Amino acid sequence: MTVIEAVRTDLDGVRAGVDAVLDRFLEDKARAAPDPCLPPLVEVLREFLAGGKRLRPLFCHTGFLAAGGSPADPAPVLVGAALELFHSSALVHDDIMDRSALRRGRPTVHRLLAERFGDERLGVNTAILVGDLCFGWSGELLDELEVDPARMVAVRDLLHTMRIELIAGQYLDLARKVRGTADPVRAAWRVIRLKTARYTVELPLRIGAALAGADAALMRACGAYGRPVGEAYQLRDDLLGVFGDPRDTGKPALDDLREGKHTVLMALARQQATPEQREVITALLGAPDLDRGQAERLRAAVRATGAGERVERLIAVRVERALGVVRAGAFHPSAKPVLTELVAQATRRGR
Repeated sequence: MTVIEAVRTDLDGVRAGVDAVLDRFLEDKARAAPDPCLPPLVEVLREFLAGGKRLRPLFCHTGFLAAGGSPADPAPVLVGAALELFHSSALVHDDIMDRSALRRGRPTVHRLLAERFGDERLGVNTAILVGDLCFGWSGELLDELEVDPARMVAVRDLLHTMRIELIAGQYLDLARKVRGTADPVRAAWRVIRLKTARYTVELPLRIGAALAGADAALMRACGAYGRPVGEAYQLRDDLLGVFGDPRDTGKPALDDLREGKHTVLMALARQQATPEQREVITALLGAPDLDRGQAERLRAAVRATGAGERVERLIAVRVERALGVVRAGAFHPSAKPVLTELVAQATRRGR
């Protein structure tokens, strides 16, 4: 078995461990539910959790290794499961705000519940409650952790930061749709850094490192690695949202275009567009009834601006920056192959 194959096997083991913790926790919640209305909602949540990439638990586990933690220690798997429950809360609420019909190729929670109840409003409102359950239970699952009190304080502080920054990023994303901005490229980067880069990579990595008692130098190295990987991850997601195959993305091909997402890709496309290209982008991006023919016109206009190639270069620069940190950083040697593999998994999706 090659080093890469071994690393991938280990990462699959982390995913399986997180899934096992979540299964056990949700079974306990269904069994001890104070009212029979709750177990069916737990089952909806269980179905929603299936199939996730588990990136945040993987980065949490790798941060633990980077600080010298044992790969056999169950603590980062438990924390990773708590992060996954919190992430599920964010996804359920995000799908409602974006009016998304599909997530991972399956109906979103609010759509599933609306179809089950035959009532759109009840489906949305119940999905909000399912998201709230995830949020509350993520903290409860974290309470099972038994570690040094000082490390627990550091973990909780980082988790609080993660929650608040995600909310701030989500708000900025929503507010731009109403108010616009004088500098759309800068505004798009601001959202990426709050809503994705730190939330997906840097903070889970730091949480894992804090769990293992990392010093300040290692925490800085986690940030130097995590920020560019998180930014590249979102840039790749932006490209997939416009040009990706639904079989890879798990969502309809027109969702991001109909929503009119204010991404770095689209901000650069507008910035670099000719007057004719800008006219097409302005007319079609965000059109709620956008059809496939119009979508192809819009994609062609964006492609012609060269924004896609520029975003690919931005991704490549960030990948190399992160790999440079791995080569030069203070990470434990056992974590370096894992950190390298996670760069690839986070930035080459759908390629």
